[in-house]
Amino acid sequence: MTKQTKNTRQRGFTLIELLVVIAIIGILSAVVLASLNTAKNKSNDVAVKANLNAVGTQAALFLSDNSNVYGVFDNGTGGPAACPAPGVAGSSVFHNATVEKAIAAALVNSSGGSTSCVSTNNSYAVAVSRPADVASTTSTYWCVDNSGSHCGINTLMTGPSCGTCVTSQ
Repeated sequence: MTKQTKNTRQRGFTLIELLVVIAIIGILSAVVLASLNTAKNKSNDVAVKANLNAVGTQAALFLSDNSNVYGVFDNGTGGPAACPAPGVAGSSVFHNATVEKAIAAALVNSSGGSTSCVSTNNSYAVAVSRPADVASTTSTYWCVDNSGSHCGINTLMTGPSCGTCVTSQ
């Protein structure tokens, strides 16, 4: 008598195998997305710095084109005010079209932050808040002023100077 063996052959994957693969893909996706979000915040921070560097360069050109005067822009008591929106009429360095565009772009890159500008006839300073994820580990604002300071500050300036720098650009 010969024994007949059943030819049992598995087809496809078991449910457990499929669930394990799906779980691994989900974990890898979460890691990649977290890394991309961090990279996006860092690139926004770099863009804020680049736009403020453009403000510094354009302010120097504005000064030489306007009889060595930046013009007065403040909150009415000599302190900083929110930077003017593009297209607002005025005669200070912050009403220059290129400066307005650079500050507006920096504000967009700060992910809903704030701007602060102040100028006298012979000095200016502008600060833009940093993206929240970056600011929590470094400084709160990037600041540029006429003395050549390009740095991170934690407290908003009180006059046309960045004040105490905690990080450099």
